[in-house]
Amino acid sequence: MIAIRFDRFGGPEVLTPVQLPAPTPGEGEVLITVEAAGVNFADTHQTDGSYLDEDLLPHVPGSEVVGRTADGRRVLAWVSHGYAEQVVAAESRLVEIPDELEAAQALALNMQGLTAWHLLRSAARMSAGETVVVHAAAGGVGSLAVQLAKEFGAGRVLAQVSTPEKERLVLGLGADGIAEYPLREPADVVLDAVGGKLFDHALNSLASFGRLVTYGNASRTGFTPVDPARLSRLNASVVGFWLRPALAAPGAISGPLKELFELTAAGRLRPVVGNSYPLAEARRAHEDLLARRTVGKVVLRP
Repeated sequence: MIAIRFDRFGGPEVLTPVQLPAPTPGEGEVLITVEAAGVNFADTHQTDGSYLDEDLLPHVPGSEVVGRTADGRRVLAWVSHGYAEQVVAAESRLVEIPDELEAAQALALNMQGLTAWHLLRSAARMSAGETVVVHAAAGGVGSLAVQLAKEFGAGRVLAQVSTPEKERLVLGLGADGIAEYPLREPADVVLDAVGGKLFDHALNSLASFGRLVTYGNASRTGFTPVDPARLSRLNASVVGFWLRPALAAPGAISGPLKELFELTAAGRLRPVVGNSYPLAEARRAHEDLLARRTVGKVVLRP
C-alpha cells in the first residue's frame, strides 16, 4: 500500500510517499480501507519534531480517517499512522457514520468539532450573551467555533481572518463582524490558536473576568510571558487547552460528537469542507496549511 512517511524532522519537504506492507490488526482491532484522512495542524508539529522524539522515526503521521471495515461498515476512526491507504484502529475508537455524510464533514466534526466544542464549553465556559472573538476563524476549528458560539447563545461573535475571501466566508457562517485590534468593545472570550502578537492584542482586549483560551501557536513565535500580577490588574484569565487530555474525561467524546452530528443533520451547523489533496501530495497539503492558504477541513484522499 502507499503511505506518507518522514524519516527526519523538517518542513513539508520531508513527507515522502512510500510503499509499505498493509498493517495487520491485532486483538480488538479492525482493518480500515481509507476513504479520506484528516490533515491537522498538529501533524505539522509531528513533522518538525515539536511532538515526537527521534526514536519514533521513521513515522507515518495522521490521527483520523473515514473508511470502511472488512465487514462493510463506514466508520470515522481515531488512529495512528493515518496517512495511508489502509490503517488499523481499535474497535472502541470507531464511530459508524451514514453514507450520506461527506467524509470531510465527518472528519471536521471529529477533531476540529470536538476542539471547538470543548474550547467553548469546557475551557472558556462561555455564557449566553457574551462577546466571543475567534482567531483564525476560517480554519477548521475556527469556522466551527464561530457557528457553535452563536448556537450556544453568544451575544456577539467577532472573527479574525487574514483575507477578504475569508471575511466573506465567516460572515456567511454567522459572525457578527470582523475582529480588528484594538477592539471597539472588550471581549469576554477569545479563542487563540495563532499566538505571537495576536495573543498580546487579545490579552489587552479582555473584559473584566474575560478568558483568553490559547490552544496553538500557528505563528511559531515565542509567547510574551504572562505576569500573574498583570492578570490581577486585568481581572482576567489565560486558559490553556489541549484536546488529547481533554478527551480522556468520561463522556468527552460521545456526548459532544452526538450533539455535533445532530446539529449538522438539522442544518444548524455547517462543517466547512476545504482543500482535498491526493494522498501522494501530502507535502503540498502541509505547505498550503502552513501558508494559511486553506479554509475549513483539509483532507487527503488515497
